[in-house]
Amino acid sequence: MLKRHERSGSDTVLLMADIGRKAREAARPLATASEEIKNAALLAMADAILREEAAILAANAIDMRNGEEAGLSAAVMDRLKLTPARIRDIAEGVRAIAALEDPVGAVIAAWDRPNGLHIERVRTPLGVIGVIYESRPNVTADAGALCLKAGNAVILRGGSDSLNSSTAIHACLVAGLKAAGLPEEAIQLVPVTDRAAVGEMLKGLGGNIDVIVPRGGKSLVARVQDEARVPVFAHLEGICHLYIDGSAKLDMAVPIALNAKMRRTGICGAAETLLVDRAVAGTHLVSILEALAKAGCEIRGTEEVRDLFPAAKPADEADWTTEYLDAIISVKLVDGVGEAIDHIETHSSHHTEAIVAEDAGAAERFFNEIDSAILLHNASTQFADGGEFGMGAEIGIATGKMHARGPVGVEQLTSFKYRVRGSGQTRP
Repeated sequence: MLKRHERSGSDTVLLMADIGRKAREAARPLATASEEIKNAALLAMADAILREEAAILAANAIDMRNGEEAGLSAAVMDRLKLTPARIRDIAEGVRAIAALEDPVGAVIAAWDRPNGLHIERVRTPLGVIGVIYESRPNVTADAGALCLKAGNAVILRGGSDSLNSSTAIHACLVAGLKAAGLPEEAIQLVPVTDRAAVGEMLKGLGGNIDVIVPRGGKSLVARVQDEARVPVFAHLEGICHLYIDGSAKLDMAVPIALNAKMRRTGICGAAETLLVDRAVAGTHLVSILEALAKAGCEIRGTEEVRDLFPAAKPADEADWTTEYLDAIISVKLVDGVGEAIDHIETHSSHHTEAIVAEDAGAAERFFNEIDSAILLHNASTQFADGGEFGMGAEIGIATGKMHARGPVGVEQLTSFKYRVRGSGQTRP
């Protein structure tokens, strides 16, 4: 059984300071590591994950058993659970990251000045990234691999409910680093569940953390945003909307709605509110809700929705701002795309919204007037994923407006610097 010693607060402060120093030391050689070396490490990590499948599953079984005893919700248990198929997906995700073009050193822009200076804007690593996450052990591999590909050292602090699983996966990442001759401290996993460890990371570990990326529930992300003394890439929650326009085709609206809500209910890209144009309430609403109900989804609707679909439960004001992460959806009728936009802008967490419509004008208005990180037309909200965007993987979906927004992949884990080449110029 993979058990970790719980330290006292003072011990944790010393532990985290040491982790921060080692991460900063590892960041320097990573910043100049070649693409070939980084890819060799990533491919060795993927091989180790597959090779250690039995050990990872055994560790996950401990976490699952502990989760059941702790009474974790079905949604959390689903995020925590690993299977052979999910482990293969984790390994393939690491391979996909290896296949991405190396962002470090890429020239973003270049231009010449009249005085003969040649100026280039070039991608560089951020340095040391702290990732704080809950439940999902796959984030250990995704975050470690993405940060490495972008030339960053990373400090991973997973949730106590997934510590055994994360520790087993982390061992595979370290094996990959060693195989490629990179410093083992390039990817570190905080080995204690003491909440003081999070506090130390939010303080920046004496200037050794450059960016914090939280990935978890509302309370975790809110704490990070409130207390962090370093920049944060974060989304508070995924209150995602699906709007069925009056021009939508029924045979498209039904499968999109079903997939957006029910493919995986516990992910941040799952639709939580369904808005339907009153113009098609009589033709579309019942068919969509019947399909959702048949799949096991609880429907919570306004009074007029319940008049058309009596099996729905009453929706109250809190439903419009609730991230269920479960087989529950709130439903409301609206007067066209304008009212849909008003509802979304009032209640959305600015994560992901989708419109099903044949009217190109309605779709364009939806895209132009809604200020969310990801907007989709005639596609499921569950495509809100870095892998689906061709980014290999992502640490999370950022809903802020500074530096990174949407899926945080390898490019978003870089900054840039300017290289200026002259031939003896001096400024008058």
